[in-house]
Amino acid sequence: MAAKQKILVVDDDANITELICLYLNKEGFETESAANGKDALDIMQKFQPNLVILDVMMPVMDGYETCREIRKRGSTPVVFLTAKGETFDKVLGLELGADDYIVKPFDNKELVARVKAVLRRTEVKENTSKKLTFPGLVINQANYSVIYEDQEIEMPPKELELLFFLASHPNQVFTREQLLNQIWGYEYYGDTRTVDVHVKRIREKLNNDSHEEPWSIKTVWSVGYKFEVK
Repeated sequence: MAAKQKILVVDDDANITELICLYLNKEGFETESAANGKDALDIMQKFQPNLVILDVMMPVMDGYETCREIRKRGSTPVVFLTAKGETFDKVLGLELGADDYIVKPFDNKELVARVKAVLRRTEVKENTSKKLTFPGLVINQANYSVIYEDQEIEMPPKELELLFFLASHPNQVFTREQLLNQIWGYEYYGDTRTVDVHVKRIREKLNNDSHEEPWSIKTVWSVGYKFEVK
């Protein structure tokens, strides 16, 4: 019998957390709850949830700050559930790394359906996108290794994550700010030189002077970078 998937519900309204947990339990999920972000982060270490439902306006540590911390620690899916329904709030939540954004008041059946949808997407992503293969290059995020021309290349985690992210979106241009948010979260917000330095190091390690590869990290002037595949 498969283990139950675990959901952490974070909201300072005890009635809402109780109601959500009740519906999720009826759907076969195991649940825990917290009344603020600080308690949620403590609970996460022991509970190891498959997904976090997160309110925005909470005491001690609000939802946005909590989401930033969750993203620093890993890739646990986050669904914001909040009364803040303005477009700005939704965009900010999604830019922080949230997987979905639901506005209160909400329908319980819709909430459960969207939680299941996020879990399905995450499961597919984890199962299919940990290893990328190009001619002469293998990037494996499962074991944090890069093989170039049959040689293993030493890369710190952030270099590998940056390379993996760009390579998993071939020919798509990303601004330095987007790459900062995606790889570092808001820890280095504003220092776009961080991206430039890491790209420079990656290029030096994937030095292919001997012959032209059908892929490369290209600078798109005044915009950012892309992993170009010919």
